Amino acid sequence: MNKTLSRVLLVIAGVLLVIAGIVCLRNPDVALGSMSLILGFAMLFSGIVDILVFAWAHNYIAGSGWFLLDGIVTVLLSLFVLCNDLFTAIALPFIFSMWLLFSGIAKFVNSFDLQRLGVRGWGWFTALGVMLAAAGFLSLLSPMTSILAMAVIVGVLLVIQGIAFIVRGCFSSRLWQ
Repeated sequence: MNKTLSRVLLVIAGVLLVIAGIVCLRNPDVALGSMSLILGFAMLFSGIVDILVFAWAHNYIAGSGWFLLDGIVTVLLSLFVLCNDLFTAIALPFIFSMWLLFSGIAKFVNSFDLQRLGVRGWGWFTALGVMLAAAGFLSLLSPMTSILAMAVIVGVLLVIQGIAFIVRGCFSSRLWQ
């Protein structure tokens, strides 16, 4: 995979996550009914993109192991969300929280690779990782607060996750060695 294709895939994944987040924010009642599908497909696509970026560029991108680990965990959680409707409805807040927590930690750690390589703006990536991890942790503390609030939280956090992918796509050319 070349630099341009990996950047385009990351940006597309980010845009799709942002769109999914906006759908949740604009229509929380509709989002509640289809939240597991929206979340499952958004997670599946972003996980596949992470795995593809690793597979095609692991020799060229610093810290690419985090792409693979994040991708595998995301794909496994997405398949669980998509294939188990009843349990997903009950466990969705926990699954979503774990995804955000792990993904935020992975992005946070990956940001230090950006710093080590002298990439300007690496602090934004760090901030996004911290925000995602904090949101995942807070969601784990109180997973069943309000089902309507969950739709809004999912929307906002999908937008944040999408921004993280877009930022990763913008900075990924600097990670190639």
